Amino acid sequence: MSSPRPSPGSDAGPGDGADHDERLTVPWWWWPPALLIAVLMAAELHMGYPGVRSWLPYVLLLPLAAAVLIWLGRVRVGVGTPSGESARELRAGVAHLPVSLVGRVDVVTGEAKREALGPQLDPQAFVLHRPWVGPAVRIEVLDPDDPTPYWVISTRRPQELLAALR
Repeated sequence: MSSPRPSPGSDAGPGDGADHDERLTVPWWWWPPALLIAVLMAAELHMGYPGVRSWLPYVLLLPLAAAVLIWLGRVRVGVGTPSGESARELRAGVAHLPVSLVGRVDVVTGEAKREALGPQLDPQAFVLHRPWVGPAVRIEVLDPDDPTPYWVISTRRPQELLAALR
């Protein structure tokens, strides 16, 4: 069965035989506003508690803001051969699908992406969507035993992902 399931080795590294590997990080321009909001919140708390405790909000809120941004961008999308395996597979977050079960693959952008994630979306489809990533791919699942008809995955490099799936 090829439905989305956890894959212990889902983070492919340079030595894992990855044909395609990308991390869906948040854009760099999210960092300054997030840290500015954390500083403003810390300053508000600082004004209410002068003295030794005044530095505590800065120590807690700035790393918390950075941790949230890192957590939001932790997801990886890749195609490769996991360590100790012989078959190539598509990995999207913790889900994986053998490449042999991949059918038609389409790149969806703009209005087509809105339609694919909205009115046309099958409730049983696997979706790994990150709104800060523009394009996505729609991947048909050929496994007859799998209730998941297709996957919709965000990717910054859809042509590289398509080439890796071929």
